[in-house]
Amino acid sequence: MTQPTRRDILTGLTALTTASILGGPAYAQNYPQRPIKIVVPYAAGGASDIVARLVAVPMGQDLGQSLYVDNRGGGASQIGTQAIASSAPDGYAIGVVDSAFTINPGLFGAKLPYDTVRDFTPISLLAKTSLVLVVPASLPVSTVRELIALGKAKPGSLTMATAGIGTAVHLGCEQFRQEAGLDVVSVPYRGGGPAIMDLIAGKVDFNFSTIPAVLEQIRTGKLKALGVTTGRVAQLPDVPSMAEAGLPKVDAAPDFGLVGPAGLPPDILAKLAKAAQAAVRDAATRSRMEEIGYQPIGSTPAAYTAHIATMIDKWKHIIAVGNIKPE
Repeated sequence: MTQPTRRDILTGLTALTTASILGGPAYAQNYPQRPIKIVVPYAAGGASDIVARLVAVPMGQDLGQSLYVDNRGGGASQIGTQAIASSAPDGYAIGVVDSAFTINPGLFGAKLPYDTVRDFTPISLLAKTSLVLVVPASLPVSTVRELIALGKAKPGSLTMATAGIGTAVHLGCEQFRQEAGLDVVSVPYRGGGPAIMDLIAGKVDFNFSTIPAVLEQIRTGKLKALGVTTGRVAQLPDVPSMAEAGLPKVDAAPDFGLVGPAGLPPDILAKLAKAAQAAVRDAATRSRMEEIGYQPIGSTPAAYTAHIATMIDKWKHIIAVGNIKPE
């Protein structure tokens, strides 16, 4: 049997490499060939989980394969987010992240098990939701300015309910405290539910909350809504924005985006981004998002990349000024 020469081996390796290079785009063109996993770094039923499930069906219809949600809660969203980062960059494992994605770099710094900028491929900013400043019905204020005046008349007397250290809800409260120049007592809660219950009971004086969490209490008069952190919202058309109240920098708004691991091939990224944007434009999906208090966006990868950089810098500043430390 004739042994292969060095020339034969080099020729074979060259052919193999060429085939591999040529096969890459072909692989991307055939993507996807099996179901796609959407990792959500929280338990089922939360805001990120809802967004993921809303876009999964129309994205699957666009891509010709089903998308299914894999909930990986724990570790202040770090467990699930790390699972996205460590996945193979083949488009079969992506994830829906929320504001913790851009808050955690300022909160945890080098302790994060991943690099938010280097270890992910932004695909699309799917949606965001406004926060609303609410007070108990018993508190004698009806506007943002009246609340600020009350706080300045009695420094250190107002209590601010904060749900979850370093969450967008908490940082909305912190933005307000910093921009209004208030001396208030921060009362931390493990979640939004207990904070809202104590707010209704008048045990704390104000809170920033997601609209779905307090809409019914506002409509029934148990809570008063003073301002929203984005422009006016359809669910509360008579409530002014914080900008209208003179505090435009109080703009914390939980957002939800689709990301993949770093190194996602451009062709696969383009397919996923196109499907995500189409899903958010889908009439039924868009209507449902708006109905429950989300603002549909469906951005390009480039726009989402820029948004991530802006949010990381913003939250780092708020966290540093407020001397906020993780639990």
